[in-house]
Amino acid sequence: QGESLVHCFEASPSPPALTQVSQCVTEGRTRGLALVPKLVLDVMACEVLRALQLTDGFLIPISYVVPRKSLQEFHEDLFPDCAGTVPAASAQAWWAGDSEQVAKVSLHPAQRPAEPFTSPLVPSARQVDDAAPGTVLPNASSADSERSVSRERCSMGLAWPWGAWGAPDAQGTQQPLPTHPLPQEASGYSSPSSSLASPGSATTSLSASTGPSSGFASSPSQKSLQSFLGERVPEQCRWHGEDTVPRTLTQYLPPSGPSSRFRHAEGTVLHRNSHITNLRGLSLTTPGESDGFCANHERVALPLLSAGGQIAVLELSSPGRLPDTAIPTIQNGTAVADLCWDPFDTRRLAVAGEDAKIRLWRIPTGGLQDTLQEPEALLRGHTEKIYSIRFHPVSTDILASSSYDMTVRIWDLGAGQDMLCLQGHTDQIFSLAWSPDGKKLATASKDGKLRLYEPRRSSEPQQEGPGPEGGRGARLVWVCGGGYLLASGFDGRSERRILLYQAQDLCAGPLSVLGIDVAPSTLLPFYDEDTSMVFLTGKGDTRVFLYEVTPEPPYFLECNSFTSSEPHKGFAFLRKTACSVREVEFA
Repeated sequence: QGESLVHCFEASPSPPALTQVSQCVTEGRTRGLALVPKLVLDVMACEVLRALQLTDGFLIPISYVVPRKSLQEFHEDLFPDCAGTVPAASAQAWWAGDSEQVAKVSLHPAQRPAEPFTSPLVPSARQVDDAAPGTVLPNASSADSERSVSRERCSMGLAWPWGAWGAPDAQGTQQPLPTHPLPQEASGYSSPSSSLASPGSATTSLSASTGPSSGFASSPSQKSLQSFLGERVPEQCRWHGEDTVPRTLTQYLPPSGPSSRFRHAEGTVLHRNSHITNLRGLSLTTPGESDGFCANHERVALPLLSAGGQIAVLELSSPGRLPDTAIPTIQNGTAVADLCWDPFDTRRLAVAGEDAKIRLWRIPTGGLQDTLQEPEALLRGHTEKIYSIRFHPVSTDILASSSYDMTVRIWDLGAGQDMLCLQGHTDQIFSLAWSPDGKKLATASKDGKLRLYEPRRSSEPQQEGPGPEGGRGARLVWVCGGGYLLASGFDGRSERRILLYQAQDLCAGPLSVLGIDVAPSTLLPFYDEDTSMVFLTGKGDTRVFLYEVTPEPPYFLECNSFTSSEPHKGFAFLRKTACSVREVEFA
């Protein structure tokens, strides 16, 4: 409960006892889960399992389908006989020692009982035929019209809210629904009396069951029951010749909402010959405000656990297994708090240390051949430990840093000194982010506030607004062309969530808040401005969440997530020129 991932395992009496078949990413958090009886499965569409997920506002069917080439025949290997609905013994017989088992029935459509069960909400044909003369059934005007309408609505998998009568017209008079004969192909092979049976034909069932999920689980874009019902209405249930659900009926169905054009995006681990392996002695103690390591399109910098704040610099052009012997490193002289590459100089690395100093290192052409011990420049100004540094996105030699002294300093690297000191924070600064145009700087603080600065105009915040709750950490990133701010953090119940703010109106609070899951590490957001996609993961996580961010409601459109086999120790993105456009790789 509370999770948005449904795992499917195959259990076996012989090793391995459990084998994972698939995992389904759901849109909402699970509050409850129940399995639908086998007798209502669409066996001719190879549906082997159907679960009902209860979320905060919906009851969502999740269908599991085994792909088969032929959907015209019954696959006996998938559907053994299952327990029927007739009890094997009475209560008195059981007390007397009777141990009879419930008789099994076949799931073959031709051998299945005509009526697996009855429901007071959906009168069956037998109820109509056995009714006494003059008896008025619920929501029915006559036995014939009820039987016809019941068949129509059951073939769609829904119950009309007006029974056998249509929506009221302009004068308030209800008109009977059309009673066209039910085509044979409309009902498929699902149970005729079940409102949970898959609607439409086997083809409809398959299209509703497959999607951008792992294996053959339900797609995260399946919103709820309307994903099965809101496409097209069968011919016999069209309203006055229209192709869609009548307007008076749609108010009973939840709105479908938009879906992301990147919802089918799939994360793939590249071939092993592109990996760098045999990494040893990595530092796992970098502060939560740091990404853990940094990379550009030529090389990657990794803090090491050894004394003296050593940093390994590895060339991406030379993948493979590292030697077991020592490799050349940067001797930073103190423990590393954060580090980042200059976006305009692939050989310059800025490193923030726990001694309140920033060191600039220059990597030789071709990579490290010997140990570096002397930095190119040393920046002094902060009085407490530095925990976050960020290069300016459009100007060279400009760097911002935040420290435990609760200040943000803007450095001119050419002059080797800080030019501005931004004030206004009352507690630890969790994150800082430059706007895409470089005019503004946003910060998130432990005091629960977001602040927006225009450094060239004032050292005091231009705006303040409510940020993520609690003191467990937060991150900021600019999205949607710089008009909005996305913050990741926690709520009072330690649930990780993301919040979207309009940059021009921080004091109004978030436009949208989306709960993700419950985990101890802060979500690290990475935004791709070309596709409006945000990637979210945390240190120690095995899953990367993907959302498309839009400036209009619902603001966050969920896409396929990526799950790795091992927990992440860090995460970094290469620039777009490293993507294989022939393979439609966008990040």
